[in-house]
Amino acid sequence: MNPTITGALVGLILAAAALIFGFWGFLLVALFMAIGAVVGRIVSGEIDIRSIANAFSGRSTS
Repeated sequence: MNPTITGALVGLILAAAALIFGFWGFLLVALFMAIGAVVGRIVSGEIDIRSIANAFSGRSTS
């Protein structure tokens, strides 16, 4: 799926959440979508969680 279609679908979902659930429901849906995107990238190997943990602990070199 290309980025334009993905962005349009995300916008549609967030707009529907805002209309149905109000502002706080919109924020909750947006938060869960962001968490799902990060988990998906970790599972697919696009984000290396070990290097992020090392950077926060000070063990990483740039």
